[in-house]
Amino acid sequence: MKYLVTGAAGFIGFHLVQRLCADGHEVVGIDNLNDYYEVSLKEARLARLAPLAGFRFIRLDLADRPGMARLFAEQGFERVVHLAAQAGVRYSLDNPFAYADSNLVGQLTVLEGCRHHGVGHLVYASSSSVYGLNDKMPFAATDTVDHPISLYAATKKANELMAHSYAHLYGIPTTGLRFFTVYGPWGRPDMALFKFTRAILAGEPIDVYNQGQLSRDFTHVDDIVEGIVRVADKVPQVSPGWTPSQGRTDMSSAPYRLFNIGNGSPVRLLDFIEALEQAIGQPAIKHMMPMQPGDVHATWADTQGLFEAVGYQPQMTVAAGVKTFVDWYRDYYRQA
Repeated sequence: MKYLVTGAAGFIGFHLVQRLCADGHEVVGIDNLNDYYEVSLKEARLARLAPLAGFRFIRLDLADRPGMARLFAEQGFERVVHLAAQAGVRYSLDNPFAYADSNLVGQLTVLEGCRHHGVGHLVYASSSSVYGLNDKMPFAATDTVDHPISLYAATKKANELMAHSYAHLYGIPTTGLRFFTVYGPWGRPDMALFKFTRAILAGEPIDVYNQGQLSRDFTHVDDIVEGIVRVADKVPQVSPGWTPSQGRTDMSSAPYRLFNIGNGSPVRLLDFIEALEQAIGQPAIKHMMPMQPGDVHATWADTQGLFEAVGYQPQMTVAAGVKTFVDWYRDYYRQA
């Protein structure tokens, strides 16, 4: 297959490109290499990808409408995995327009490319943040998600709605994946694991929000990539007889599906920090903080739908997964 992977210099995109190339696919990766976090890390990821057989990188912004149109017209993609987005709940409080350009306009340029050039399947990144004020656990893809509590979450919900409209109007098979707290080697510096590791190694305190009374469905990037690869090969079909009043919200009369992709086993933040302390070999200095605006108390993925569809079963434990990150971090930053 010939794949387009957007956000190829990003955390998940980097790992996905490696897997697709190893599986023998041809991959075009795009990224705008913005400075939301250190560009040198994105460049280091690309340097690892550059020698891979079948891979080509193009620097391109999703909001560049003529550039995106040319990309699709010239390349003839069979599959698209759309991961590029402006990430981060807290950053959206201070920089809201970045999310409109990247997450909304970007989704539209990808959908238009798929529409006009016969892409066989679009897989795109949604987020567990769409569950917002939902308090039923675990979160199921069939739950309503009408009450987001951050602009980031609202843009991800909008992405799902946009995908449905294109699946309905133009028959484009689309699958949205609601990611749950992805972590692992080559991760993003704005995420808790990265910040905690840096601070603990430096002997500095870490900020623990809501006095540590939070839990997250931490999911290792290897498990995420396995799920994406399986889903890409499972092209959604129309659901005959489906109606909005009686049908499930994770499917449609259009070729449209939504799945949670997570570990399916929430971990208390304090237990996650303890696993990190053990991996590093020294204790954390904890600075207890109040709840952050836009944050949620807990996430927990019901992944039964993904298991039924593609046999998805996460393999990585938190203790083992955290160690893979710490080992990478020490090697990358040359810390003993």
